[in-house]
Amino acid sequence: MKPFAPVVEIETPEAETAVARLDKRTKSLVKRLGEGEVAIIDHTDVDRVSAESLIERKPCCVVNAACSVTGSYPNLGPLMMVASGLTVLDEVGQGIFEKVHEGDRISVVGDRVMKGGLEVVRGKLLTLEEIECRIEESKKRLGKHLGDFATNTMELLEAEKEILLESVDLPHIMTKFKGRHALIVVRGHDYKKDLVALRSYVREMKPIMVGVDGGADALLEMGYKPLMIVGDMDSVTDEALKGQAELVVHGYTDGRAPGKARLDELGLESVSFFYPGTSEDVAMLIAYEKGAEMVVLVGGHGNLIEFLDKDRKGMASTFLVRLRLGPALIDAKGVSELYNSRVKAWQLALMALAALVTIVIIVMLSEPARQFISVMAMRFQVWLMKLQSLF
Repeated sequence: MKPFAPVVEIETPEAETAVARLDKRTKSLVKRLGEGEVAIIDHTDVDRVSAESLIERKPCCVVNAACSVTGSYPNLGPLMMVASGLTVLDEVGQGIFEKVHEGDRISVVGDRVMKGGLEVVRGKLLTLEEIECRIEESKKRLGKHLGDFATNTMELLEAEKEILLESVDLPHIMTKFKGRHALIVVRGHDYKKDLVALRSYVREMKPIMVGVDGGADALLEMGYKPLMIVGDMDSVTDEALKGQAELVVHGYTDGRAPGKARLDELGLESVSFFYPGTSEDVAMLIAYEKGAEMVVLVGGHGNLIEFLDKDRKGMASTFLVRLRLGPALIDAKGVSELYNSRVKAWQLALMALAALVTIVIIVMLSEPARQFISVMAMRFQVWLMKLQSLF
């Protein structure tokens, strides 16, 4: 463990202070992080989704007790934060959670965190060059990661094949999927952009909306109402849970269902579905087994980097669920980039100007059009003369 930095008084230039927000769970912190505040996290290898959430909240600085980019795999979260202009002070150590408290006013001066004129902790300022270097080095280890990942997948498949391959024993689900499309939203990379790109699809098909944990809040932010929420219930807001959606708690094969305790405290009814896979696997299975004509997945996880981001060692369940759904599953990841309107404002203005010029030319060359305009001008003059005579 990195030794705590001593608290020493030093001469330092005046620095603007900001309110500190602390949480060892980044997804919990962003819910209360305000613009211009200091985000203090404890997140090894910051993933893309967490980075996007932090960037959206517009803090003045991100201070990480852990290492944001260890180089164990090419995680792009730190690169996104620094490229967006965020200052990231890295590896300050766990002592910051003892020396800084929620709501304290602190400042970040160079590689130091200051509180009341005193140096609290010291870390390392991340630069684009250093992050890019670590990412390039980590790419050399992807082959080993892929081999380990495949091995773990096969081990999970062998250990849990009875559960994964046998017919699914679904809990009693009230939501009616039969004959309709299901839109399942997960808080994955670019999920918000993809939701925007799917607006016309949603208007036309009116799919059953399913939020996987924080995906329920994403639907609410877009003006949609989820009819079902599936997950561990650890990253979804109380507002979303109380929105009258059907709640399905993802339980584990050992009989635990941690999310149910939270719902019981809120006085909300729920059902539990015990399955060894991820919550998005559970949501896809429910929709498919309940007769959904098509399952559209937004923000899902389906490649090596995304599973390493989630700290998962294998994808046996996801692999089998996707095979099970077959052509009924449409992965909407990246649809915002695939279908992106390139029409610019100046192009629309140019089209309007061209239309106006066309109308003028038609009027100039058309005798009936000129006569019509002359008649209308004469009528307007007569109307003006009558109006003048009244006064």
